[in-house]
Amino acid sequence: MTEGSTARIYGLHIAVVAVLVALNFVLPEYHHAVLARVLVLAVFAMGYNLLFGYAGLLSLGHAMFFAAGLYGAGLPLYHLGWGVAAAFASGIAVGFVVSAAVGLLALRTTGVAFMIVTMMFAQVFYLVTLYFGEWTRGDEGLVLPQQARRIVFGGGALDLTDPTTRYLLAVSLFAAALFATLAVVRSRHGRVLVAIRENEERTRMLGYDTFANKLAAVVTSGVICAAAGAAYALLFGYVGATFASVQYSILPLLWVLLGGAATTLGPLIGTLFMYYAVDIASGYTSAYMLVVGVMLILLVLFFRKGVLGTVRERWTRWLP
Repeated sequence: MTEGSTARIYGLHIAVVAVLVALNFVLPEYHHAVLARVLVLAVFAMGYNLLFGYAGLLSLGHAMFFAAGLYGAGLPLYHLGWGVAAAFASGIAVGFVVSAAVGLLALRTTGVAFMIVTMMFAQVFYLVTLYFGEWTRGDEGLVLPQQARRIVFGGGALDLTDPTTRYLLAVSLFAAALFATLAVVRSRHGRVLVAIRENEERTRMLGYDTFANKLAAVVTSGVICAAAGAAYALLFGYVGATFASVQYSILPLLWVLLGGAATTLGPLIGTLFMYYAVDIASGYTSAYMLVVGVMLILLVLFFRKGVLGTVRERWTRWLP
């Protein structure tokens, strides 16, 4: 890739983050809160995209990784009185352990079998959150105390319940995940993942350890999703079993397909579009999912590779 393309790629991504920061000062209160939530969920979609879009592994169990971060951060903060930083680190650590364990087992399968195995693991995780309802309160969930959601340092503190602080931290998480994903997909490991997606047998014949590369992709994907889950718990103060349900394994797939699989910015576009499509349609009719369904069908018909995937195919081939 030429230096000009590299400059354009990084320039585009820096510009997107800059626009998101600038929106903090101009958005109305409602959209300010919505976009903070969308950014965290977009990180969840970015983690999913790394595995599905670049490695070609279709998973229906990523709610498990998101929920691992959610509970890994929320439970220690709620029950043990941990600080925000320690709770966030705990969420990421739990996501790492869960994704490594699941990856080692699930990657013994391929294709549809991999999809089914990941869904089964996710369902087990969901049932565990219900079984230990004394600690998790199941579908009812836990509301994290406001006074516990503060980062104390020196003589000051960051209050995560403050809308501006919450939004800027959401942007910071999104920027970190975005540039980490960009670094991965532009690295040698990222190119190997694409090769595995296109033809795993040929990649193996070239001497690459496909299992190790896929396992690294599962773990990286799981850690990013867990970071999103931990951030969601700490920023929005809620931990519930709903986030471990099958629905939250299907949603990131939908967001990635809408925005464009194997594009670094596609997950943001897909998450933003889907969130606002549901939000706006529900304001006009109780049959809002029918309206959203028609919109999605039209989008798939005219943008077969997602919004950004189609834009890249037709006009801007340098997009990562």
